[in-house]
Amino acid sequence: MPELPEVEVVRRGLQSQVAGRTTAAVQVLHPRAVRRHAGGGRDLEHRLSGRLLASAERRGKYLWLPLDGGDEALVAHLGMSGQLLVQPPESPDETHLRVRITFADGGGELRFVDQRTFGGLALEPVDADTAAPASVRHIARDPLDPLFDERGFATALRHRRTGVKRALLDQTLVSGIGNIYADEALWRARLHYARPTETLTRPEADRVLRAAREVMAAALAQGGTSFDALYVNVNGASGYFDRSLEAYGRRDEPCSRCGAPIRRDAFMNRSSYTCPRCQPRPRRGRW
Repeated sequence: MPELPEVEVVRRGLQSQVAGRTTAAVQVLHPRAVRRHAGGGRDLEHRLSGRLLASAERRGKYLWLPLDGGDEALVAHLGMSGQLLVQPPESPDETHLRVRITFADGGGELRFVDQRTFGGLALEPVDADTAAPASVRHIARDPLDPLFDERGFATALRHRRTGVKRALLDQTLVSGIGNIYADEALWRARLHYARPTETLTRPEADRVLRAAREVMAAALAQGGTSFDALYVNVNGASGYFDRSLEAYGRRDEPCSRCGAPIRRDAFMNRSSYTCPRCQPRPRRGRW
C-alpha cells in the first residue's frame, strides 16, 4: 500500500490542480468504489455534484478533500492500487476507471482509477474539534506533521511491550509509516525490528523518529516509491525513491555501510529486511 510520502505526493497534486474548484457532475462507474459511502453510488453522485472542493488534506496515509461549508469531506482510500488522476476531459478512459468527477470550469477532470477495487471514495461528516473525517479521528499524527508530539511519541513507544517495528506500524501511535519506511528507518537507526520497545533508551527512541523523518523526507523529494505502475502522482508519473532504498527489497545485496548481505525475514505476513551486522538480533526479541 502507498505510505506517507506517496500519499503526500498525491495530496500536493490535488491541492494544486483540484482544490478551489466546483464540481459539475459525478459519475460512479463501479459500486465497489463507493462501498464505504452509506448511501451508495447515486447518493454520492447527487450530494457531491455542485460542491466546491476546498482543499486537500492528509493524516498519515489518509487523504480527504473538505467540501464548502466544512461539515463534510470526500475521503479517498487508495487501498492497494487506487489512483487519483487529473486528466483532460478528452483523454480516453482508463481501463479501471471507477469514478469520474467533472468541474464547472471545464478543465481537467478528477478520475479515481483502481485495478483491484480495494480502495474507494466516500462522503463523511467532519468532526468540528479535530477538523478530520470520522474514519480518520483515531489516526495519530505523522512525523512530518508540525503538531506531532515528539516527547509524547518517545514516551508511548518506550511504554509499549512489543517489537519496535510493530510499534512503528501501529497507526494509533504514529501514522504514515508502513513496511517500506519502517525497514528503512530502522536501518538508519541501526536497530533490529524485533528490539523490545521497553528496552529502548530515550536517545534510541529519538533516533528512530529522526530516521523515520529523514527517510520519508528523502522519499518525498523523489516522488515516493513506485515498484510498479500503480503508484503514481495525479499526472500519472512514478516516484523513483526505490533506487535509493538501503534495506527494503535488497535481499542478499551488500549493505552500503558495512558490506554484509541484507537479510530477509518473514514478518506479519510480509517481509522485513535488515543488515545482520548493523542491526544485530536482540537476544530476547519481540517478534
